Amino acid sequence: MDKFRLFFFVLLVNVFCAEAQWRPAGNRIRTTWAEHMDVNNVLPEYPRPIMEREEWLNLNGLWHYSVLPAGSSAPASYEGQILVPYAIESSLSGVGRKLGEENELWYMREFEIPSSWKNRRVLLHFGAVDWKADVWINDIKVGSHTGGFAPFCFDITSSISKGKNVVCVKVWDPVDKGFQPRGKQVDNPHGIWYTSVSGIWQTVWLEPVPEQYIEKVRITPDVDRNLLAVNVAANMQDEVDKVEVAVFDGGKKVASGAALNNVGIDVAMPADAKLWSPDHPFLYDLEICLYAHGKLVDKVKSYAGMRKYSTRRDKNGIMRLQLNNCDIFQFGPLDQGWWPDGLYTAPSDEALAYDILKAKDLGFNMIRKHVKVEPARWYSYCDRMGIIVWQDMPNGDRSPEWQPGCYFNGRDVTRSSESENNFRKEWKEIIDCLYSYPSIAVWVPFNEAWGQFKTPEIVAWTKSYDPSRLVNPASGGNHYACGDMLDLHKYPAPELYLYDGARPTVLGEYGGIGLALEGHTWEDRRNWGYVQFKNADEATEEYIRYARMLLELAKTGFSAAVYTQITDVEVEVNGLITYDRKIVKLDEAKLREINQTVCHSLDNRF
Repeated sequence: MDKFRLFFFVLLVNVFCAEAQWRPAGNRIRTTWAEHMDVNNVLPEYPRPIMEREEWLNLNGLWHYSVLPAGSSAPASYEGQILVPYAIESSLSGVGRKLGEENELWYMREFEIPSSWKNRRVLLHFGAVDWKADVWINDIKVGSHTGGFAPFCFDITSSISKGKNVVCVKVWDPVDKGFQPRGKQVDNPHGIWYTSVSGIWQTVWLEPVPEQYIEKVRITPDVDRNLLAVNVAANMQDEVDKVEVAVFDGGKKVASGAALNNVGIDVAMPADAKLWSPDHPFLYDLEICLYAHGKLVDKVKSYAGMRKYSTRRDKNGIMRLQLNNCDIFQFGPLDQGWWPDGLYTAPSDEALAYDILKAKDLGFNMIRKHVKVEPARWYSYCDRMGIIVWQDMPNGDRSPEWQPGCYFNGRDVTRSSESENNFRKEWKEIIDCLYSYPSIAVWVPFNEAWGQFKTPEIVAWTKSYDPSRLVNPASGGNHYACGDMLDLHKYPAPELYLYDGARPTVLGEYGGIGLALEGHTWEDRRNWGYVQFKNADEATEEYIRYARMLLELAKTGFSAAVYTQITDVEVEVNGLITYDRKIVKLDEAKLREINQTVCHSLDNRF
């Protein structure tokens, strides 16, 4: 009995010490989730729901850190603790400090490999690190990665030992001084530009795998042929006999298929296959098994939604967006995915799902994920809740002249070969890691000419790499006659000022109705929206007025629209929800009613 008391005493002391060493940095507003942060249980949910194994080890929590001039050797000692996976600039990191291009951020922590993982390979996963990461295990360098938005991993089997192991990570991030995709981050935040995000900002985790294991899964629904195409890549393809895929509906096996490794499996779905849509977001469960020499060596769980994104001309000759061969007006908010306490990183999994849930509550059927890529669980929530996603590529580098009101006739920007190659690499990585999530309908490689280059070529590559989705060439311009839609931006009220008879015309941004609520703003002053109102009633009436205008414009040309925006972000107060997510600023019931009317405005038009 005394041993048990001692164990719990030591456990309580360790918990108390961890909490005593960490406090949120700064005194800005925070979300309710951040106010109840448990540093001993940070984002504990499995981080990759599209390809799930049973065993894994979460490395989130308190790490040691130091900031040193770029080019320095590893620190002999560390200056404090940082809460991973929150960027060093964020409040929840416990540091709240700008890194800057002249410095590098060093992380270090110890870990032990569970004894049950013996004789298996061990992978070290990073959900995302912004921007350049070098990684060591026990002073052995195991790899490097550039790119701030896509996951990566290293096989660390040969560098680990029994007992304590040490992982070190060095990060360099030039923010707006570099050419890399960075989204809205800048060194000097103001207006539409926000606080920089440097370092680890998504879950870090370990995973045991067999010698031969499933490396990647690529799932493509084919509604017209009633097939589910599953491509599975293994790490050692020559020694693998076959891959089997089983499809389940509520625990009942309804379809299956098999093939030799690296050969795609076309699974014939039931004749009455259930289709995925915002109103009925049905998902099939998948079990994928890998065999070598006739023996089962690896198994992962996944899921899939049967859906089709396409375009078609309606009876009035207007090109429309379609879901499952039916016209659908896609309508949703611009979602930048920023948090007052975690910046890029939501303070909890419940928080991560909150904005999606509120978009559904408010009657939307789509979200435009704006110049940011979210953790994998965010897309899984969209799949399960029934929200269509337009996925932006984060912008970066320089821009040509912006000509939003006409088809572009100016001189395109010329990127350096290093910048161009990096864009292509990061864009491919983003598409690869998000490919199998059924909710993603549209890829958006460029936004408002920021970093826009070789548009027809980039659009053609994107379309050929993923023919199952639509490509929005440049939301808000510069406009080229390529891709699947013409995307206009107009603030504050919607306006159809340019039209394309060969592609659907969409309103990629409008609105921006500003309402600042005291006690819920990032700053006391400098808050702004495209139009400002003093109370919720006035702001709600203006929102409804714009929505009614949109309804009329849908009849004559618009096939989708994106309202700016779901939440306030730093000094922007044009969100439907405050930045701390504590108040929905406009009348929810009235918004839901008008939003649902817009979403169903094209129903039964044939």
